[in-house]
Amino acid sequence: MTSESAASISVAPRGGAGSRTASDRVARRRDRRKAEIIRTATEILSASGYQGMSLEDVAERTDIAKATLYHYFSSKDDLVAAALEVLTQEVLRRLSERQSAVGDAPPAELLRALIDEQILILTETAPEVAAVFSWPRAWPESFDEPMKDMRRRHDAVFRRVVERGVAEGAFTCPNISVAMQCLHGILNQSSVWIRPHVPAAEREAARDGVVDCALRLFV
Repeated sequence: MTSESAASISVAPRGGAGSRTASDRVARRRDRRKAEIIRTATEILSASGYQGMSLEDVAERTDIAKATLYHYFSSKDDLVAAALEVLTQEVLRRLSERQSAVGDAPPAELLRALIDEQILILTETAPEVAAVFSWPRAWPESFDEPMKDMRRRHDAVFRRVVERGVAEGAFTCPNISVAMQCLHGILNQSSVWIRPHVPAAEREAARDGVVDCALRLFV
C-alpha cells in the first residue's frame, strides 16, 4: 500500500457519531434500569411503608446485585426521595393535563375537574400515591421538609383556582387555608370510600358524590 493510499483511509475520530450513538444507548439503558428500580421501590413503599422497605428487597425484585444499586442511588433515602418525587411529578402532570382539557372554564368547573382527577388518581389510575403517603408517622425527620414541599406544590394547583374563584366572586370562602385543609382531608379519604373492587358505575357515582361534597366548601 502506497503512502498516498494509506493517507486516503479515513479513521473516524473519537467522539464521532458512532461513539455518540453508543453513548446514547448506554444512557437510555441506564435510564430504563433506574426507572425500574424506582417503580419497584414505589411498589414496596406502597405495600410496606418506609420502614418495611430495604435495598435488599429492591435488589432482589429487580434481579440486580445490591452493590449495583449504589451506581444509581447513594442510599435508601436517596432512592425513596426519587420515588416520592416521581410520584409527585406524575400527579402534577395528570392534574395539568386535566386542567388543559377543561381550558378557560369558570373556576367552579375547573375546580370540579381537578377534584375529580385527584380522586381518580388516588382510587384508580395511581392508587400507590395514596398508599405511599398514608404512612405519615413512619417517615424519618429527614423527609419532613421534602414532603412538605411536595404537598405545597400539589396544594398550589388547587389554591390558584380557589383564589381566582374568590377574586371573581364565584366562591364564598372566608378562609381559604381552612377550606383547603378540609379539601385535602376529603381527597385523602376518598381511597377509603371508593374501593377498586366496586363496580365501575358505583365508583363513578361515589366519586361524583365526593366531588359535590368537596365543592360545597367553596360554593
